[in-house]
Amino acid sequence: MNLSDLPEVPGKGSTAPAFTAERNGDHGFRELVGQLGREVAAPMTSALERINAFATTGRIDRSGLRALRDEIEHARRIGLSAQQISRFASGRVRQNPERLNLTQTLRDALAQRGRETASRGIDLRQELKPAEVIIDASMCAALLQALLDWSFEHARSHIEFRIDIKAWPEHARLGCRFAHIPADELPTQTAQVADRLDTVPWQLLRRLGQTLGLVLEREDAPGTAQLTLEFPRTVSEGMALLELDEPGNTGPNSQPMVGRHVLVIASRRETRNAVRDTLRSMGLMVDYVGSIDEAREFCSAGLPHAILFEAALAGENFRKLRAEWSQEVPTLAFIEISEQGRELEVLDIGGQRTSRIGRDVIASALPSALMFELSKAG
Repeated sequence: MNLSDLPEVPGKGSTAPAFTAERNGDHGFRELVGQLGREVAAPMTSALERINAFATTGRIDRSGLRALRDEIEHARRIGLSAQQISRFASGRVRQNPERLNLTQTLRDALAQRGRETASRGIDLRQELKPAEVIIDASMCAALLQALLDWSFEHARSHIEFRIDIKAWPEHARLGCRFAHIPADELPTQTAQVADRLDTVPWQLLRRLGQTLGLVLEREDAPGTAQLTLEFPRTVSEGMALLELDEPGNTGPNSQPMVGRHVLVIASRRETRNAVRDTLRSMGLMVDYVGSIDEAREFCSAGLPHAILFEAALAGENFRKLRAEWSQEVPTLAFIEISEQGRELEVLDIGGQRTSRIGRDVIASALPSALMFELSKAG
């Protein structure tokens, strides 16, 4: 893929958007808006057809219901990606670089979405060497989620992930390779292959990479795609201590948790409404269920990044389910909403850490509780 038309990446510490040139070009803006419309309309049209069929017949089977949910979920992810693209274009992003274990962060991201890969029938192949980089942790997490969204959307069988260290300059590289079209289904025009891959998740992925100052190289071969992300600020023996200790830009970040997924387990409508109003501006993807059984069913296809639950629902069934989830994804965060609690408390109950807030202070305490838990999760 020719990346020469992409805008220049800003220097270290810059807060300017990484694609100012595209923002100033009406053509690029129109193309992106049109793409967003097409990619949202396609799954929503299919979902509407299912709903119309259900309204006519009064029947929908489990597979049809699952397909309906998947179509709505896909449209929502596109909408969330659009919000993130808009956020980076606005120039409101303030990076806070820190030392990060890239290898472990990728492993955690893959584990968090392990159920999703299993449900999609995707085999993950990993060859991950140790690597540490200097990067904004929240934006790196968003970058990896965008990478997974893009590769999961297109991969037909397996995805290969690789982390190694480039000899010179000594930069960490993250590689992703997958087949997206069987050989007997390849189109005759090469351009059609690239067009299939240039979806909204890809648009978000490359903008995140540029904003973070990474080098992106994508090679499109017939039926396969290979992406390499190179991290110029890689921790090495030759890196000066001053650069390792350099403080980041600590200005306000308008949506620090953008792209993260939260499941709310709450039977009370007033609790759900209070949470919904509080989280609306944080750029999170939020789902709501009313019982532990519904939570179990919801998470069968994939786990979120955090689970927010009413204390009244945290009985023995929840404790067993929590132990199962935590064993699968150790970084999964839990926040309890109690009747009597006030501001944020961090408890250790039976070796399990839980942040607790009171129901009456959801608006003031929940954002800081989520930021605390998700920042620890990486």
